[in-house]
Amino acid sequence: MDEQAKLERVFSYRFGDIYGNYVAKVERKGHTLDELDDVLGWFTGLSPDQLHAAAESDRTLRDFFGEVTLNANADLITGKVCGVRVEDVDDVLMRKIRRMDLLVDELARGKKITSIKRC
Repeated sequence: MDEQAKLERVFSYRFGDIYGNYVAKVERKGHTLDELDDVLGWFTGLSPDQLHAAAESDRTLRDFFGEVTLNANADLITGKVCGVRVEDVDDVLMRKIRRMDLLVDELARGKKITSIKRC
């Protein structure tokens, strides 16, 4: 499978499936759904109700990121996810997905919400 086909496969994942994995991860690490929604809301500009509606829909990651306007400070999100520096990811959509993953990882690790939000 070539690189573009792998990317397309990821882009076609349902946002709801990814969101469900995020919920399980942060709760397993002792954090709450409200904290997750706070961080993802900061990143995407969506309210908790809008995030939940997106999670309950059939929107793919491509659809989801096509409908949101990321926070102006989203470019400040730097670091590694699975050994890959998010700021070095060439594909714009994949970079957005990796940044979202990194925010959730930071929350799960117990980083302060104000630091996660790059305030």
